[in-house]
Amino acid sequence: MNKVIYLDNAATTPVDRRVLEKMLPFFSEKFANPATKWTSSLSKEVDDYIEEARENIANLLNADVEEIYFTSGGTESDNAAIKGIAWANRDKGSEIISTHIEHEAVLRPLETLARQGFTIKFVPVDSKGFVYPDEVKKLITKHTILISIMHANNEIGSIEAIEEIGKIARENGIYFHTDAVQTVGHVPVDVKAMNIDLLSLSAHKFYGPKGVGALFVRRDTNIAPFMEGGGQERGLRSGTLNSTGIVGLGEAAKIAKAEMAFNEERIRKIRDTLFESIQREIPEVYLNGAEGEKRLSGNLNFVIKGIRSEPLLTTMNERGIVIGGGSACSAGSKEPSHVLRAIAVPDDDLFSGIRMTIGKFNSEDEVMPIVINLKDAVKKLRDLSPFWMKGD
Repeated sequence: MNKVIYLDNAATTPVDRRVLEKMLPFFSEKFANPATKWTSSLSKEVDDYIEEARENIANLLNADVEEIYFTSGGTESDNAAIKGIAWANRDKGSEIISTHIEHEAVLRPLETLARQGFTIKFVPVDSKGFVYPDEVKKLITKHTILISIMHANNEIGSIEAIEEIGKIARENGIYFHTDAVQTVGHVPVDVKAMNIDLLSLSAHKFYGPKGVGALFVRRDTNIAPFMEGGGQERGLRSGTLNSTGIVGLGEAAKIAKAEMAFNEERIRKIRDTLFESIQREIPEVYLNGAEGEKRLSGNLNFVIKGIRSEPLLTTMNERGIVIGGGSACSAGSKEPSHVLRAIAVPDDDLFSGIRMTIGKFNSEDEVMPIVINLKDAVKKLRDLSPFWMKGD
């Protein structure tokens, strides 16, 4: 196979050509530091483009422009939101509510806060990966200062009832943060309607560049600075701004707002056709996570019984088809997915999860090559597998 078929868009997406074109002048021609905008016309020009990007992101989220803060990506945004709220509000309480299916960029900061004396409460999820808002409500006490629950899971694609959870948080005077790295640019997000106080996003998940993201912080939120220094980003996140990346992020946000509905409907059709074909051609395959509209359009996470995912991924990659086994940030781990454990996937299947994530540059023409190669690879691996009963 000459053409590589890329099916790991949840890990990262290729940069849209229009985004790249917008960024190019900022590598050399428009290079000035926007922090000196008061004394340099070159810097003022760069700053104007940065504010244009900020406005594009605000429009995508239905936020106010001054509520958008630029970061290096989703991990920094998650850390900044969780630690910043915890540290700034410790005099009001020390309890935080989250889930076991969060990205490591949320779970690891929570572990750090636990070592610092905070109490972390985990709300359970069901077999599809859903959080029930009433279960969140049960964990709230007068000491709860933050609820952090992801908008959609990066591995199994289940979309949470964020608006209802946000409403519960608002009614109880608790800050609500959501990791929306997988949804911004793919799912309509309205921070006002969804009662969101803090939201994390990353450019490279919706056809922008790597190394740049943003954190939405609702006005009047009590949050500690998460990067101290020269006072950039209104004192909340110091450091020279990544002008080139920010411009790319802004352009990706502008494109996403204009084209999201069309792209996601097309992606959903490819996803459904692909999985129907896989189930028709390969026995003993089942889906992890939600179905239909409650699942990210491009996400497929499924178990192929009787084989381990690692050799299958290697085999498919050798055939020019790039797919994933779970979170990109946990690739290479010898431990099973914490998400599959949380949704009670049987122990025998924990190492058999496959994640295919479709993007706007995939096409229906790729479906049959994927299925044909997957079927052949599965047959060969099952023939060698001690986990598969021959003849069944």
